[in-house]
Amino acid sequence: MEKIDKKYEALFTPWKIGNVEIKNRIVMCPMGGTSLFGWFELGGCHFDKEAARLFLERANNNVGLIIPGIAPLRDTFWGKWLWQNPKMFEELKEFMDEIHKTGAKLFVQLTAGMGRSWAITELVAPLHKNKFTRALIKPVLDTSHELASPSAQPSRWAHDIICPEMTLEQIHEIIEAFAKTAKLCKDAGVDGVEVHAVHEGYLLDQFAIEFFNKREDDYGGSFENRYRFATEIVKAIKESCGDDFPVSLRYSVESKMKGFCEGAMPGEDYVEVGRNMAESEKAAKYLEDAGYDMLNADNGTYDSWYWAHPPMYMPENCNLEDVAHIKKFVNIPVVCAGRMDAEVGAKAVSDGKIDAVGVARQFLTDPEWITKMIEDRVEDIKPCICCHAGCFNFSSSKGHANTQDLKDTMGLARCALNPRTMQSEKYKIEPAKKAKKIAVIGGGIGGMEAAIVCAKRGHSVILYEKSDNLGGVFIAAATPSFKEKDRALIAWYNREIAKYPIEIKMNTEVKDLSSLGADEIIIATGAVAKKIPIKGAEKAIEAIDFLLGKKEVGENVVIIGGGLTGCEIAYELFLGGKKPAIVEMQDDLITTPGICLANTSYLRDCFKANDLPVYLETGVCEINDGKVLLKDKEGKTFEIDADSVITSVGYNPAPLAVKGKNVHVIGDALKVGNLRSVIWGAWDVAMKL
Repeated sequence: MEKIDKKYEALFTPWKIGNVEIKNRIVMCPMGGTSLFGWFELGGCHFDKEAARLFLERANNNVGLIIPGIAPLRDTFWGKWLWQNPKMFEELKEFMDEIHKTGAKLFVQLTAGMGRSWAITELVAPLHKNKFTRALIKPVLDTSHELASPSAQPSRWAHDIICPEMTLEQIHEIIEAFAKTAKLCKDAGVDGVEVHAVHEGYLLDQFAIEFFNKREDDYGGSFENRYRFATEIVKAIKESCGDDFPVSLRYSVESKMKGFCEGAMPGEDYVEVGRNMAESEKAAKYLEDAGYDMLNADNGTYDSWYWAHPPMYMPENCNLEDVAHIKKFVNIPVVCAGRMDAEVGAKAVSDGKIDAVGVARQFLTDPEWITKMIEDRVEDIKPCICCHAGCFNFSSSKGHANTQDLKDTMGLARCALNPRTMQSEKYKIEPAKKAKKIAVIGGGIGGMEAAIVCAKRGHSVILYEKSDNLGGVFIAAATPSFKEKDRALIAWYNREIAKYPIEIKMNTEVKDLSSLGADEIIIATGAVAKKIPIKGAEKAIEAIDFLLGKKEVGENVVIIGGGLTGCEIAYELFLGGKKPAIVEMQDDLITTPGICLANTSYLRDCFKANDLPVYLETGVCEINDGKVLLKDKEGKTFEIDADSVITSVGYNPAPLAVKGKNVHVIGDALKVGNLRSVIWGAWDVAMKL
């Protein structure tokens, strides 16, 4: 502890939740997929050893309080209640003994459910819509139960599905299940429980928010009725477990909602349709009086998801001001989460604005980040870049429910930058059976990752890069002003690769593989931009050339291509005071599966709120000086002003070579993807050589 920088010292002071003392002010916040009782497994709930390994590693690296991801009180598949599985809690007790040896504390987060926020997938949605198939799958997956909401209303994810109204019997079953499950947790040595959630637009939040709750019974209408579900839960837990057993509440200070599936931008002047600050001041105190011992707080709902799951476009510490304000109205501890910077968080704790700092996805990227901070090795912390590509890539676009791959739905809380997270059995570093000479061609992220893994395994590695910089196309991707974490990641890779006996040959373009004399060759040469076959295409600027500053743009800029890169370029131009317009042939922006809705909805909402022109289902016919000729879906042509045109229409793999038993192609050179596919693919190859 003696090495820790003074600016972080406030984070390493003890505090209490009820009678439970926590050794420091860093809380590992809950993340979907990290439940100790499994997540979305077809075999039903069970003690999840992979999640247990995840938490024990973080506990051994100095986290103060751990709150695993949501544990549904009723198993998603087969409908068994958690409290009906005593063996699982026996295993939990053994695990808690190990956690306590580290000095960490752990609360189990229990969820009442998701209601209209349940991320129904493209695969399941049609099964629910048909009465026959809905009844057929009910014994395995009761979609009506999962979607049950305070009132009948459209699903957040599939707007043509109307969620059924929850019955009084279901409400009372859930309250009883909270009490029974919390008692089993207490008996297993768990330090407390967290109720999920008057937060993020989940079920209890839907009951609390008048916009969603149109009930006319005791659980709807008045303020007291809308918060009744949440207050009856804590009272039932206290009755079952005693007043000394801590109960935290996951809480959203403000909903940040302008309407159905429409959030508010940071700093925007808008009318709150969800929970506003005036109600939140009253609610926080009301919930404390009901028996809650802590508020684990941020902002937002699934309609404004970027507040609760901030992408890189959101400001750091985006929820701190609101959470600090709400602390003034309660006497219980308040935790703040949401892109929290450690230094800013420490200052807020020191000033009494909050009691602890909530951090989530940084723990997935680097399990040792607190230890590195304590040892004054902050530069060694691998930064989370807020991409959501591995941890929570629920994705959606117009007319589509959650288009996330089924494997991802069943395997959340993984990390694009750290394949070992929640996959420790699949991804591991093992000494090579035979040390080989390995050539890696391409010094982008994939090439560097492959080189590092091979070196860790004992191979002799030479990395060839034709330019004078390591980072590849990610250097261009990291140039926008809001990509400071991307730039930090490139800097981290440059420092990290220097720690290993890897020979790096810069400004060296490889054309003849046979000249390398390598036992194995890894091709990581990336991709090249696609061309658009239209008149005047030569007048356009390629996205990479713009990002690298090779070409300047004028006032009115037309971006051809409304995928993620095109939208990020438009956002950067908007931030710089330019007037961008996006032209996209699809019926929505960013339709690629696997890009988190928290990220995409921010960009869509930003463009809508700021009246940025977006031309959907529209093609480009011709690029002229000062104008671009477009054609809409009805075949009508029209012109828009364009001082400059940027093309962002995708990429094609550009492998140097693909043949040979000792040649291995990875990353975008194999298939264009994202950092997750690049890094995981590098491990897939490097582990086997």
